[in-house]
Amino acid sequence: SPGTNWLRGRGWRSGDWSPPTEPTKELLDALAPDRPVALMARDSHSVWLNSAALARANRDLQMPGGVVELDERGEPTGVLREESCWSFRDRYIETTDDEYVEAMRSAIKLAASRGVTAVHDKDGWLGALRFWQRLAGEGSLGLRVWQSLPAEKADELAAVAVRSGFGSPLLKLGYLKAFMDGTLGSETARLLDGSGVQITSRDELEEHIRNGAGTGLPVAVHAIGDLANREALDAFESTRELWEPLGLRHRIEHAQLLAAEDVPRFARLGIAASVQFSHAPSDRDLADRIWHDTTSRPYAYRSLLDSGAVLANGSDAPIEELDPLAGIRAGVLRTLDDRDAWRPEEAVSVEEALIATTRAPAWLARDEHRRGKLVPGFLADLVVLDRDPLACEPE
Repeated sequence: SPGTNWLRGRGWRSGDWSPPTEPTKELLDALAPDRPVALMARDSHSVWLNSAALARANRDLQMPGGVVELDERGEPTGVLREESCWSFRDRYIETTDDEYVEAMRSAIKLAASRGVTAVHDKDGWLGALRFWQRLAGEGSLGLRVWQSLPAEKADELAAVAVRSGFGSPLLKLGYLKAFMDGTLGSETARLLDGSGVQITSRDELEEHIRNGAGTGLPVAVHAIGDLANREALDAFESTRELWEPLGLRHRIEHAQLLAAEDVPRFARLGIAASVQFSHAPSDRDLADRIWHDTTSRPYAYRSLLDSGAVLANGSDAPIEELDPLAGIRAGVLRTLDDRDAWRPEEAVSVEEALIATTRAPAWLARDEHRRGKLVPGFLADLVVLDRDPLACEPE
């Protein structure tokens, strides 16, 4: 019935709203007074709820590493961030396996139409592995999947001797995923000025890295702010003697704001920067407003490449469009609209963008001798384009 079924949606980012307005439960109550409403933010790090949805939790909202926004009366506004957001989602917002799989069937077709031959899936916490397995079983898995699992699962994987690369040609367990901090859009990125939300401490990340090394699993750790990136690099450096001899290919996911002295550490430590070129032009206005007084470098892709770092480019879908060519354009042009390039000194060349989108992700999955290049003997994961991207105008 309408009174019990969840109304779900996603994609809002209050930093884009004009005039500036804070999301509140009252705004949603006016639209849906009786039916629980849950709207995930564009970055998936915040959820906006109405009163009917808040009532489901019976005020059990606060979690370590989470934020419950409060109004001037000390009452929840309806916005939960980070661990509070995710805990609420997992406990109260009902999404069936069938709904997930049906959505993924459509997404695979969209991915194929845009030339996507492989994905690195960050949603291991969803139980996404079982969804992919269902799709593979019915014959509709038309791309390769390098699957993550939550870093907290490392002990369980070690207990049954599951190692990185376990699986089939199309679906493999690859790596562990962890989160250092929040995001720019939710204003929860952890910065050197002390602001932001800590989700995983440096010591906790060190433990995840050690546990992963025990079963040959590299770690991909989300880090947005300059302090979060520094502490992630510190954790990899302090555990280097353990994982380096194993040849593990760790990555920092997003690496959006870096202190100048931390940029060369990626190459020095052998940590890949797994970024999304499209984030730079998409986030430019928020970054200019929220990070305007920092000397750290936002979206420093050219600087990372020049330092010798491995730079891998993805989409972070559904945060940005699952569209590799749009991502390549964003990396080269540093704009996605009719405005001038944003921080053009950090642009990459077309060839560099193609390598970051094809060869580097294959290298992260230890597949660099089987795919990522067009050479005899490699897998024929081919994309047909109507012109040569190296010969035409970047636009």
